[in-house]
Parts: sequence; C-alpha cells; structure tokens
Amino acid sequence: MANVAVIGAQWGDEGKGKVVDWLASRADVVVRFQGGHNAGHTLVVGNQTYKLSLLPSGVVRGKLGVIGNGVVLDPEHLLLEIAKLKEQGLSVTPENLRIAENVPLILPLHPALDKAREAARGANKIGTTGRGIGPAYEDKVARRAIRLSDLAEPEVLSRKLDELLLHHNTLLKGLGAPTFEKQALLDRLLELAPKLLPFAEAVWERLDAAHHEGKRVLFEGAQAVMLDVDHGTYPYVTSSNTVAGNAAAGAGIGPNRIGYVLGIAKAYTTRVGSGPFPTELHDETGRLLGERGREFGTVTGRPRRCGWFDAAMVRQAVKVGGVDGLVLTKLDVLDGLETLKLCTGYRIGSEVVKRLPASIAQQEAAEPVYEEMAGWKESTKGARSYAELPAEAVKYIRRIEELVEAPVVLLSTSPERDDTIVLRDPFAG
Repeated sequence: MANVAVIGAQWGDEGKGKVVDWLASRADVVVRFQGGHNAGHTLVVGNQTYKLSLLPSGVVRGKLGVIGNGVVLDPEHLLLEIAKLKEQGLSVTPENLRIAENVPLILPLHPALDKAREAARGANKIGTTGRGIGPAYEDKVARRAIRLSDLAEPEVLSRKLDELLLHHNTLLKGLGAPTFEKQALLDRLLELAPKLLPFAEAVWERLDAAHHEGKRVLFEGAQAVMLDVDHGTYPYVTSSNTVAGNAAAGAGIGPNRIGYVLGIAKAYTTRVGSGPFPTELHDETGRLLGERGREFGTVTGRPRRCGWFDAAMVRQAVKVGGVDGLVLTKLDVLDGLETLKLCTGYRIGSEVVKRLPASIAQQEAAEPVYEEMAGWKESTKGARSYAELPAEAVKYIRRIEELVEAPVVLLSTSPERDDTIVLRDPFAG
C-alpha cells in the first residue's frame, strides 16, 4: 500500500478536512508538514464538528498525529487546541501526538510584527491572518528561530532570545508598535517547556520506522498550491511551500516515500484575503455560491470570495503540485444553476494564455476565457455513486478532467464523511 499526500489545488479552503478525515480512517500515521495555525480544517463526525488549525486531522480518528519540522508551531495555540478537543471528549497526549524536536516556534512577537507590517501596508495589504506565520518562517531562514528543542536548554534559550529581540524590537519600534521584554518571554517559555517537551522527538526516525513496518502514512498539507510561496500568486501567498514535494523536507523523509498525491478542488473557486482572482463573481451568482457553500474562513471567519471553476489555474496546480488525482468537493452547491462556466485560459492584452503568469500586473490584468455548460436541476447532495448523479453533472466532471489533465478519483457531495464517491483508492498507489 502506498502513502498519500493531500494538498489543495486552488487557493485553500477546498474541503481538505473532510477528505483527510476520510483517508485518516485508513492510515496509520497522519503528518502535518508545513504551515502553522493559519490553516483551518473542519471535520464533521456524527453530531460533532471539530475545527483544527494546527493538530493533524488524524487525532480525531485515534491515529498517531505528527507535526513535522516544516511547520511553524505556536505553543500557546497548540495547548488551547488540545484543551478544546478535550472538552469535546478527545484526549491528545504524547501517546498519539509527536512533534519534531527541530520545529520552529511562533512567539508573541511574531503576530505583533505581522499585524504591524500589515497595518503599515495600508491599501497594499497582503491579507495575512496576522498569526505570525511569515515572521516565524523569516526567523527560521535567518537562523535565529527558537526551536522546540531549545526549551530544554535555558542558557541557550536565553542567548537566542537576545538575538531575536535585537532584530524584532528594532522593527517593532520603527513601525510604532510596542516592543517585548526578554525576561517575560523567557519565563513563559520555561513555564511551557514541561508541557511541550514530552511531545518532542526526532520524528524522521519514527517515520522511517513506519516505512519499514509497512505502515500507511498520510501527509496533510495546509493552504494550497496557488498560495505556495514560489508557485502561487506572489506576494499574495503564504510563507511556505505548499506543493507535495515539500512533504519530504517538511517531514524528514525521502521524496520517493511521499506516495500518491491527491489534489483537492472545489467544483467552483473561492479565495480568502487579497490577491488576483480572475473568475471572481461580484453578482447574484457569486453571492449564491457563498451562501450555499457557507463560505467563511475556518481560521479568520472572513467571507470567501467566490467564482467559477478555474480549470486553467487547477491545471497549473496539478503540474507544479505533482497531483496524481483530484478530489472534487461541494458539487452540490452548483445544484439548480441553469448555466455553468469553466475558465479555460486568460486573455491578457491581445494574447490568450493557459496559465497564470508570475507577473502580478499580468495576473491582475487577466480576463477569464469561459466555456459554458448546461447545469442540472436535480440534487446531487449525498450521492454515493455516479449512477445517482444527473447526466449533466457527470458531463461537467468529465470536462474538468479533460481541462486540468488529471482524473477525478474522489467526489464529495456533502460535508458528511460518508457522502463520498470513490473511483480509486489513493492508498492503492
């Protein structure tokens, strides 16, 4: 049986939580390999709804969860999320959660800087969540990050805080924001140390052992390919690589162990925050998609911008993301629409292209080239086989497959876990 990596194939919020939950029931280990608590996965299990933003989704299914070194970890948020799950009857302990000992930590100064810089941008703001993800990754690359293992060495921690505060307090002061005192940070980190260190280990060793034992590993990505810091609509992106290739670096495995790559896409398109969105709808149809799809960010609560399915963008995500097969979610949101549109490319000036260019000016100037298809009147909600789908819905799916050059292997027709049409088992390789 193969491992599976799940990534978003649009701008995030594609419904990865349900898909990961469904896959996690058949996996042995679930690994988060990038991002931080700026990601949001909503899982509906029976009468319970779990909202996770940092913990691997597998913990809800009683599977071993792993937070890899590619994640930036806010220790305060982690403990709050664990406490919230405990209130819902789920226990998260070192028995079912392991954290890479070399994971970088998000400290209070990171969101402070994040928010101060976003405010300074004014009308040119990027639309970050303000949770300190970007500044934490900057510290990692600049080699001044506080890592989980540092909490076991107070003298090292103290020395590293000196360097960190020299940098951050200078920036905060320049932006007119409050600065931070070392002793308060040091005291709090040392207070958190005994709560966090029991979870720490060299997770690359555990994952290597899992491979040799023939266990199935699910790699859970956050955000999506078009938010990738290299391949997305830069600078309106996240601060990490969201493509499947980063599962290797972010978890500590070889690239040959990533396995089958599953890309998640909605049957339409949404985006939270700022940035180009060629197929965005500002009309009644856009409002209808938002209302039916309950399009609000899991983390931010911000309303998502809605538009037609952008096949040109998803095709690009398939290519750079290494996607083997697609999961199409929220098909039922399109029920009853008389006409549907698929974006097959973009008109930029006098030229028509089938990819989003790297230039932000060209991205903003891109006008969608549409292909129209007939909609369907019947309901697709809860369908569990292609035989239960209207003929026009099947035609819509088949046309998406042709345009994005990837097969649809799973189809989600409602938030319920079992309302899933399975055309291919990703774990079969």
